[in-house]
Amino acid sequence: MTSPSEPPKPRESAEAQRRDNSQSLGGAHDATEVVYGFPAPLWRALERHQPPGMGLLQRWRSPLRGPWLTSVFGSVLLVGLPVVILTGLLSYIAYGPQFGQAIPNNVGWLKLPTFDWPSRPSWLYRLNQGLHVGLGLIIIPVVLAKLWSVIPRLFTWPPLRSIAQLVERLSLLMLVGGILFELATGVLNIQYDYIFGFSFYTAHYYGAWVFIAGFVIHVLIKLPKMVTGLRSLSFRMVLRTSRADTRPELRDVDGLVAADPAPATVSRRGALALVGGGALFVAVLTAGQTLGGFTRRAALLLPRGRSRGEGSNDFQVNRTAAAAAIKPADTGANWRLAVRSPSGQLLLDRATLEAMPQHTAELPIACVEGWSTTQTWSGVRLRDLAALAGMPNPGRATVRSLERFGGFNHAVLQANQVGNPDSLLALRVNGVDLSADHGYPARVIVPALPGVHNTKWVRSIEFGQR
Repeated sequence: MTSPSEPPKPRESAEAQRRDNSQSLGGAHDATEVVYGFPAPLWRALERHQPPGMGLLQRWRSPLRGPWLTSVFGSVLLVGLPVVILTGLLSYIAYGPQFGQAIPNNVGWLKLPTFDWPSRPSWLYRLNQGLHVGLGLIIIPVVLAKLWSVIPRLFTWPPLRSIAQLVERLSLLMLVGGILFELATGVLNIQYDYIFGFSFYTAHYYGAWVFIAGFVIHVLIKLPKMVTGLRSLSFRMVLRTSRADTRPELRDVDGLVAADPAPATVSRRGALALVGGGALFVAVLTAGQTLGGFTRRAALLLPRGRSRGEGSNDFQVNRTAAAAAIKPADTGANWRLAVRSPSGQLLLDRATLEAMPQHTAELPIACVEGWSTTQTWSGVRLRDLAALAGMPNPGRATVRSLERFGGFNHAVLQANQVGNPDSLLALRVNGVDLSADHGYPARVIVPALPGVHNTKWVRSIEFGQR
């Protein structure tokens, strides 16, 4: 790459520039001489039997490809992907796998260490899922750019030159296949479009572990090369270099640099701006579902939860009463809440619940798909119901819904969730009765709890020991 501080050169023809590149890389071929590991005869035999179509490599002639650009994209993913991984695993723990209510449940030796999910701060799950889903979408342009930068490596021949390279290739298969699978199924889940025909939760969990294993192995193998690649060019100089002055990097042992590079049609800073602009555009189209306010209208990539109620109930509905097969007769005058404990059972109608001390709290509901909303809820504290049932300090509470066949028609709450003073059996929202879609006659609302476990249309609460 020519420094912009040098006098500008006249525009070169394609042939002249390629000739100049070839001369400037004079000794590169010697530096990249192929070395075979054990068993060398096998790899050489593979080299002699090149399959048809390998000449397509000559079509990848972008002068931008090289260790530096690949390392820049890799460093961004090295920061972003661990956050996506960690928040995804924390989301699974938040569902309470110790109570058998996370999906998948029986995962064998892939079981995570569990702990009681905190109920403070109230926005904890909102932050966790906002980062997981939002950042997972934002890095998609970076992932695609990284794959573009290394695509010649996916078609090199022979594909293997040593046992170590075999391990690298396997990790690459797990990494690329895993991340593409996780992104594709994640985006479809956000769109509520289950065209793949299998359980999203189960496939996403196991797919995540395939990706994590590939990611860890790949980082261990490639981290030294990434550091070297980042040092090969000055980031400041790249940002100051125009398209006309953009030159290929020196030939590298991994074959990222084109053997016969074409003239640059965009500078490296232009490529970085394109990828960064794409990530920013995705952020604008997604962040509003977590941030709320006026930004929510721009959240076009998260349509799940766009169904809304009326008046004070005018906020996102994930599952309507009709979808849950809740009939007006189920929630009418004959509705009773069954409050159970080892000492017996109480049946409470809505008038009795309204006569009990009421508590009001402003709390968010956050969905696993990334959207969230904060509303003002009023109702009876769960710990007051526990005391009424004769268990002032329960170890757990099992909440069941009138919904009979939904995958989340019940939830088990931990002791700290039941005991939180803002954990409510909500009767009202924003000063009015809950609508049917928001859980009338009563629903649970617990700080920092995944949205689907804030059970709607509650028919019973059973308090017990852990």
